[in-house]
Amino acid sequence: MKTFLLIAFVLTVGLSNAQTQNKMKLNAGIITDKLNETKKFYTDVLGFGISFENDFYLLLHTPDKSTEISFLKPNHPSQKPIFQSPFEGRGVYITIEVEDVDKVYRQLIERGIQIEIQIRDEPWGDRHFAFVDPNGIGIDIVTFTKPEE
Repeated sequence: MKTFLLIAFVLTVGLSNAQTQNKMKLNAGIITDKLNETKKFYTDVLGFGISFENDFYLLLHTPDKSTEISFLKPNHPSQKPIFQSPFEGRGVYITIEVEDVDKVYRQLIERGIQIEIQIRDEPWGDRHFAFVDPNGIGIDIVTFTKPEE
């Protein structure tokens, strides 16, 4: 009986997780007064597209439309208190995986983007560099490589 219950539990959890994974989509949101600067930065520098925008909300997508990120003005009367407080510019980073990190690095250097972490290889298998968006969010551009042995 215990074995049957354990198998039933595992199958139920497995099916539940599989169903959830098929239906889940992540959209990180940042509350900021800098919607215009953010829009310009992500569209001009990173090539993001605009999925939706109005006077208090901006939804952007990566060039291949696989991922979205949103930005919301603080203290907007349409929003509940948990979506009111502005981000304070510390403690958040975004990793963007690209096919050719060296190419992106060169392009951003040519455009005068200030690089905070110069391009480098990490022993755990990242080749990456980083810079900061107008909100103080660290942007880590990475191509995954084989870890050192």
